Amino acid sequence: MTESHRRQLIDMVARPEDEVDLARASLLVACDEYPELELDPYLQRLETMAAAVRGRLGDTPEAVVAGLNHLLFEEEGFRGNTREYYDPRNSFLNDVLDRRTGIPITLSTVYIAVGRRAGVEVHGVGLPGHFVVRVVTAGGDALVDPFNGGTVLTPQDCQDRLDRIYGGRLRMAADMLAPCPPRAVLARTLRNLKAIYLKADDHTRALRTAELLVLLNPGDVEEVRDRGLVLAALECYALAAADLEAYVQAAPHSPETPPLRARIAELRHKAARLN
Repeated sequence: MTESHRRQLIDMVARPEDEVDLARASLLVACDEYPELELDPYLQRLETMAAAVRGRLGDTPEAVVAGLNHLLFEEEGFRGNTREYYDPRNSFLNDVLDRRTGIPITLSTVYIAVGRRAGVEVHGVGLPGHFVVRVVTAGGDALVDPFNGGTVLTPQDCQDRLDRIYGGRLRMAADMLAPCPPRAVLARTLRNLKAIYLKADDHTRALRTAELLVLLNPGDVEEVRDRGLVLAALECYALAAADLEAYVQAAPHSPETPPLRARIAELRHKAARLN
């Protein structure tokens, strides 16, 4: 990511949530992998899709969802990437727009971006283990699953999905259906990406992603802790120890603190041996 892109991202996420352009911020995040990425052509593509659907949306949630679904999934051909779910490209908005495929959170980002540009109120909804959107109109609202072709979900559908994931151990709660603000969408996207990189032992990319998470959530000591663990895997012992120490000091009563203190001592010993 260039310094210019980093400054733009910092400026964007510092704004009030209702002023954060999720699509632009997502493309700025993608600049970490694609430093030469030009944002405007992708933003214009979203504007063009919104313009194509703007005049044919009704006032009811059913009509709005039908119009957006027809554009995105029938005309444009967006679809959930079930075959290569853990491909990192599914997490970058430019790749999702180019390839017309992605994971729940990035396809939801497309749905939100096009919907809002078309004048529709659309919010992300971060269910446990899945991500969907809520379309809000004067005549009501609808919960929509962009990963599955824009299927409209009922609360029971959501509970059924939780039952499949958690074996009936988790019950739906009202806060699970609360709007997910743009910064939280970005953070969840990056955490997914970081997990993909760590699973692939790509610690260099995992570190870059962890750095972005700290940038987006400067007060979140858990993100600092996680960055420290990635730094340790990269044998950056002193920097790793500093991050883990920051976490221990901020969360002294965490059950993770005793083993982390031992890890910090080990890292400081390794760092000292290198000097």
